[in-house]
Amino acid sequence: MTAPKLLGERVILRQLRVDDAPALFDVLSDDEVMLYWSSGPHEDIDETQSYIALNADTKAGHICWAITLDERVALGWVILLPCRKNSFELGYILGRSHWGRGYTYEATCMALDHAFVNLAARRVMADTDPDNIGSIRLLEKLGFQREGHLREAWETHIGLRDSLIFGILRSEWLKSASA
Repeated sequence: MTAPKLLGERVILRQLRVDDAPALFDVLSDDEVMLYWSSGPHEDIDETQSYIALNADTKAGHICWAITLDERVALGWVILLPCRKNSFELGYILGRSHWGRGYTYEATCMALDHAFVNLAARRVMADTDPDNIGSIRLLEKLGFQREGHLREAWETHIGLRDSLIFGILRSEWLKSASA
């Protein structure tokens, strides 16, 4: 699916594109950003271009937005991956130089609004490493509830990792949005 352009107060979400690879190589090659990712830091731009091409593919069934301030340079992305009927998985990544400014919160709020209002999502889930405190705090701030702990769910560049599963229902999101 092609990601519709979404305008926030400070960020603009637009379709992720293959030509975002050079900007996102800095993000995906950063050891700290990639610490809890399912794959290790990228070694070269070719690896990033291949990875971005998969996420930018509008025929793959998911929606992937580049997080930008001006529609030009991608700072990271937010993605909705279909899981089951009316159910999606939320994913996100942002360059370290932009952490702590609320950009990921704003971008994920916009993606969740789109999922629940425009895609008639019933639920959205997220999967994060138990040591990824920043991601856990973001999900809790968004209103996600911790639903499970999967032991040794991922085999990653830093070894076997557990996974925390979080979820939010349409009724919960719409209630919090109207509050």
